[in-house]
Amino acid sequence: MSVHVETLDKLERRITLSLPAATIASEVESRLRRLSRTVKAAGFRPGKVPMSVVSQRYGYSVQSEVLNDKVGQVFNDAVNEAKLRVAGNPRITEKAGAPEGEVAFDATFEVYPEVKLGDLSTAEVERVTTEVTDDAVDKTIEILRKQRRTFQQRPAAEGATEGDRVTIDFLGTVDGVAFDGGKADAFQFVIGEGQMLEQFDKSVRGMRTGDSKTFPLQFPADYQGKEVAGKEADFVVTVKKVEAQHLPPVDESLAKALGIGGGTVEALRADVRKNLDREVKFRVQSRNKASVMEALVKVAELEVPKALVAGEVERMVAQMRGDLKKRGVKDAETAPIPPEMFQDQAERRVRLGLVVAELVRSQNLQAKPEQLQAHIEELSQSYEKPGEVMRWYLSDRNRMAEVEAVVVENNVAAHVLAQAKATDKAVPFEELMAG
Repeated sequence: MSVHVETLDKLERRITLSLPAATIASEVESRLRRLSRTVKAAGFRPGKVPMSVVSQRYGYSVQSEVLNDKVGQVFNDAVNEAKLRVAGNPRITEKAGAPEGEVAFDATFEVYPEVKLGDLSTAEVERVTTEVTDDAVDKTIEILRKQRRTFQQRPAAEGATEGDRVTIDFLGTVDGVAFDGGKADAFQFVIGEGQMLEQFDKSVRGMRTGDSKTFPLQFPADYQGKEVAGKEADFVVTVKKVEAQHLPPVDESLAKALGIGGGTVEALRADVRKNLDREVKFRVQSRNKASVMEALVKVAELEVPKALVAGEVERMVAQMRGDLKKRGVKDAETAPIPPEMFQDQAERRVRLGLVVAELVRSQNLQAKPEQLQAHIEELSQSYEKPGEVMRWYLSDRNRMAEVEAVVVENNVAAHVLAQAKATDKAVPFEELMAG
């Protein structure tokens, strides 16, 4: 096959495709005959519908189907012959002036760009490190204790204090008018844990069972309730119950309740530290990978195919619709979502994907079987039954593809960090976990 490729732009190409009209007509007739065996029409038995009726009813759609199939096949043969990597779907248009007995089409498309990675030794990357301290272990154990705390009602004479759980009735008004979400009965919250606005929290402190109080509250300007954001409200609060919390002591009973082998405090602390080390490792890797990817984009040179960006925008719009639907948003499928809001992010994703793919190809950074196995084992260790979790990953191709993507990214990050100008930065444990 002799293929002539026209260069229209940096990445845009055009190929003229031709097909014998007789070949198309023959295939159309063949498909219509197969269709006539099963098609139904009023006044005719199945399989006895005249070809003229079948052709009149289905001829146009079958012709379109045949053209799509044949043109697609010829297009694939042509780009393979020309050794072209097509980015996105081609735009096919019928071409006038074809030789007698033929039909011709122009296929306009983009090709994948050449990616110039640049000198990685000039890339500047911030590499973070975080240490799991004894204080971090203590705070984590404190969280575990709170998860198993109990509450006991205080005597009526004792006021509510930090850590107490209060049950209240409240009514809020703005200029004497109640507002949506400003009223509740038998509402519970723990003082000092940030469940309520700080001013509300402080106003309830010291109140005893049976007490009522009226106090003003200034809502922040960025408060989620737009009706009262930035406004001052008056609240009437009545305390129904005050309960003091009791945390289990850090002892062998707590260790056993948490399923710690050996059931000792030392084993509990060791298990907590191991889990924190694992979580810190994953978070540090994520932060460092983000820094690496940013550096890669800066040192690489390439043209980005518009077709790939458009495809990525479509995926992002579809993903947003899916998220809206999960949240119960009405008419999520038809809600107006401007595609242009995703344009920059989509272009960056495509650019980064092309750069990473080229680095993986050129430096053989593909995920090795032993790396996949090790990563799954590490992920599984944070669960009660690691063996079942491993089987869960190994039994599904999509889940394994996700694991492979993470391992490849880790390989890329390690390769770049080994060559780039890396600046180490120690990040406190609390800051890393909050990010």
